[in-house]
Amino acid sequence: MGATAEATRQLVRMRGRSYVAFVFAPEIPIVGWLEEIDATLARSPGFFVGKPVVLDLAALDLSRAAITHLLNNLEERSIRVLGIEGVEPEKLTSSMPPLLTGGRSCVITRTETRTEPAEKPESKPKPNSLLLDSPVRSGQSIVFTDGDVTVLGSVGSGAEIVAGGSIHIYGTLRGRAMAGVNGNASARIYCQKIEAELLAIDGYYQTAEEIDVSLRNRPAQAWLQGDTMKITPLN
Repeated sequence: MGATAEATRQLVRMRGRSYVAFVFAPEIPIVGWLEEIDATLARSPGFFVGKPVVLDLAALDLSRAAITHLLNNLEERSIRVLGIEGVEPEKLTSSMPPLLTGGRSCVITRTETRTEPAEKPESKPKPNSLLLDSPVRSGQSIVFTDGDVTVLGSVGSGAEIVAGGSIHIYGTLRGRAMAGVNGNASARIYCQKIEAELLAIDGYYQTAEEIDVSLRNRPAQAWLQGDTMKITPLN
C-alpha cells in the first residue's frame, strides 16, 4: 500500500519569473524624499502603477514604527512595496513585506518558461528584433528581452518599452524606455522627439527632470559611457 502511494505521488512543479523592480532608497529627511516622489507622480500619475517596488533601508536606521509609517505613506500614493532590503529581520512584522536578499542592480525583466517539447526536425530561429508598426499608447507595456525593439510611431506618456538590446522610436518618446535590461551596456536608445519620463540602459537611469531641456522635441540618442548615461542630439 505504501509503495503504491509512493509511486503515484505527484511532484510539485514550480516556475520562476523575474521583473524589473524600482528600488526606493529613502533619504533623510523622509518628508523631503516623499515630496520628490509626489513631484514625479504629479508629472506622471501612473508612473508606478503595477510596477514592483523594493524598499532599500540600508542607509537609514529606522525603528519598526518608522518603517510602518513609511510603508503607509507609500501605500497612500498607490505604491505597493513587494519587499524590503537592508534592515534587521526583527524590525519587520508579519504584516510587512518580506525581507529580500541577493538583489542585483541589473535584472532580467522576464524569462520565458519552456515546456519539454518533442523533438522537431526543423525549428524556426528565435527573432532578435521586434517591429511595432503602430503607436504604443499610455498604459501599454512592451517587453522584448531577446533583442532590439523598433517603434514606427510614438510612445505615449505612461507607456513603456523594455528591450534586451537597443530601442529605436521613429516618433515622440513620452513614456519610459529601458534598453539593455539583460546586462547589455552597449545598447542605445534613439528617438525622433525626446520627451521621456524615464530612460534606462543596463540599469542606469535618468528621469525627466535630469534630461537637458535643450534636447526637448529634438531627435536624440542615449548611451552609456562607463557608469554615466549620455544623451545627445542626433542632428
